[in-house]
Amino acid sequence: MGEPRLEELGDYNTLKGEKRRIFWAVIIAGLIIGTVYLAARSYFVPNDMIETQDEIVKVPRVK
Repeated sequence: MGEPRLEELGDYNTLKGEKRRIFWAVIIAGLIIGTVYLAARSYFVPNDMIETQDEIVKVPRVK
């Protein structure tokens, strides 16, 4: 059993059939998940957060 040749592949240069449907399903799912994330973030993250400029310089080691 050898490797498949390019001549044996049905849709080498274009996406057709099931591969095309899977490609578009992944793109649409990504857009939907991104939209849900942005909506949830704008709804649940308060706009009146107080930001601090304190940086943690040294974290104590846990024994």
